[in-house]
Amino acid sequence: MLNYVMPLFLMSSDVAEVSQAMGSDPIKELLVNLFVFLLACFVGFEVISKVPNTLHTPLMSGSNAISGITLVGALVVAGHTYFDIPAWLGFVAVVMATINVVGGFMVTDRMLEMFKKKDEGKK
Repeated sequence: MLNYVMPLFLMSSDVAEVSQAMGSDPIKELLVNLFVFLLACFVGFEVISKVPNTLHTPLMSGSNAISGITLVGALVVAGHTYFDIPAWLGFVAVVMATINVVGGFMVTDRMLEMFKKKDEGKK
């Protein structure tokens, strides 16, 4: 596993070196990040709007799994700090991610209940 993780650390350090060599301009970085965010919003909206209604429940289950990964990341961040502010921010991230996961699974379960037959109790 270490063979897969090490290139990620090397890439992040290479990016930092290239950024320092180019000279970091906060306004330029803000504009690039804003552009990427807006592009992701547009592409996400276009992709989701083209999904048929029958696939929304499986997509919600997938997004709940991603929220679970976010919860694990928040737990890692909250557990590896010795300072007060990052620990509290990690705790808030854990609480918010937990609410997101539990709420997502409740909504998914409610949607799946709509597809069950209603005449089971009438026999």
